[in-house]
Amino acid sequence: MNEIPLPELDNDGYLCNLQDWSPTVATILAEQNQIELSDAHWEVIDLVQQFYREFELAPASRALVRYVQQHLGKEKGRSIYLLQLFPPHPALMVNKLAGLPRPANCF
Repeated sequence: MNEIPLPELDNDGYLCNLQDWSPTVATILAEQNQIELSDAHWEVIDLVQQFYREFELAPASRALVRYVQQHLGKEKGRSIYLLQLFPPHPALMVNKLAGLPRPANCF
């Protein structure tokens, strides 16, 4: 297991302090969720962080799909593509790994 301690997480596993995020933290969180991060994952994680900087909120499912489609193209901007990368719920998982809060409209 990893020797690096995780920063404080809330009850749902999201960072309590967004400034605690780092690629190492993302990797540990991914491992805990049985996800091995590839370049495709990082591409979407970076994009979600860009969304947060632009709109000051974590994208829920529809906004995530639309934003990915606008920036990475139709092939990647599909629910099935994002589900393959970030199961079982792409919007929840990618925001968690990106160090962002839980999206308000996701259950």
